[in-house]
Amino acid sequence: MGKYFGTDGFRGEANKELTFEHAVQIGRFLGWYYGKRLNKKAKVVIGKDTRRSSYMFEYALCTGLTASGADAYIMHVTTTPSVSYIARTDDFDCGIMISASHNPYYDNGIKVVNSNGEKMDDETLNQIEEYIDGKIEIPLAERDEIGRTVDYVSGRNRYIGYLIGLSKYSFKNVKVGIDAANGSAWAIAKSVFDAIGAKTYVINAEPDGLNINRDCGSTHIEHLQKFVVENGLNIGFAYDGDADRCLCVDEKGNVVTGDHILYIYGLYMKERGKLINNKVVTTVMSNFGLYKALDAVGIEYEKTKVGDKYVYENMVKNGHRIGGEQSGHIIFSKYATTGDGILTSLKLMEVMLAKHKPMSELAAPVKFYPQVLKNVRVKSKPDAQNDPDVLAAVQAAAEALGEDGRILVRESGTEPVIRVMVEATSNETCEKYVDGVIDVIRDKGHLI
Repeated sequence: MGKYFGTDGFRGEANKELTFEHAVQIGRFLGWYYGKRLNKKAKVVIGKDTRRSSYMFEYALCTGLTASGADAYIMHVTTTPSVSYIARTDDFDCGIMISASHNPYYDNGIKVVNSNGEKMDDETLNQIEEYIDGKIEIPLAERDEIGRTVDYVSGRNRYIGYLIGLSKYSFKNVKVGIDAANGSAWAIAKSVFDAIGAKTYVINAEPDGLNINRDCGSTHIEHLQKFVVENGLNIGFAYDGDADRCLCVDEKGNVVTGDHILYIYGLYMKERGKLINNKVVTTVMSNFGLYKALDAVGIEYEKTKVGDKYVYENMVKNGHRIGGEQSGHIIFSKYATTGDGILTSLKLMEVMLAKHKPMSELAAPVKFYPQVLKNVRVKSKPDAQNDPDVLAAVQAAAEALGEDGRILVRESGTEPVIRVMVEATSNETCEKYVDGVIDVIRDKGHLI
């Protein structure tokens, strides 16, 4: 990760860590970089979520882009995956999404994707950071070289049409609940489900700039659980602020996580001969119960570092077709280059209708193992994690757990913290082995 850009863009509290000036600078660099690199006027598409500060950052980015000679095409409030889709299908040089995903309204972020709709490469992001730090000088555009802004709501409408066209079944008479998180999905999801014939029931679709993710959406799915049961719905979907992730609620009110989704759709692909390489891509934080369920049906799996960026890199490198995270970032490489919450909903509905089974039955084989995760603050993450006695304690725990659990010790990417996680058949077992490793870290003097 760089100085400003992490695995999911430049993120921080608006006008504190991420300022108006930063957005202008990002626009200035991208407008100049693509114009110079391609020897033509650059074209950049911009989307935003419903945060109050997203309007400020949208105008700031447009200011920077046009001052450097680029044309900025504005999709207005839309989803992160829609920006990726339009960037790759409508011949844009890059795309920008203004969102802090599932964070509270006062945070915001700037995500940059390339012309293929993929997260921007580290080399380009590093150059943006150098410009922000004053290490690169960029000329201003003059006269007829100054760029312009273009209303591009038609791009969002085209994305909606794309999603509708992916449905293989009519959703007629299926009662679907949607929690739009007062975010990007509020103006898109219902249109898609209504067009395919569903009886759509929506909550948290009244954004006011301050209520995005507030006690709603995928981070507060308990409200959708109650809503589905009380209204006798067949299924429910909860999105985050920019709708690149999706969690599901079955007809009984049970939560269907990203791990369940990987199993359900992975098996569906395998049964139809569509699971190329017979592999599903997960992260190291997927639940042990997912791996047990995949083993039972003969599906193999890859494990990457936490972050949908790493999942996608693995999929591209190895030609895998489905991957994702427990949090609901699911990537279907045939249809998208990023997680897409609404697309994930449609794919789950497809399985349910194709198999004529309720979601509770489809998800049942994935039985989650109890999990205990504890964070410990340390003086040096590498020293603590690579200490021979700590390694021995981790190895001993792994051997004791055998095939009935697992232990994972990893460094935080942003804090002086080591995370110790154990999954096992009981909470007591988890606590025992987590505390055992932490005791060794403490005894060796690594704690702050």
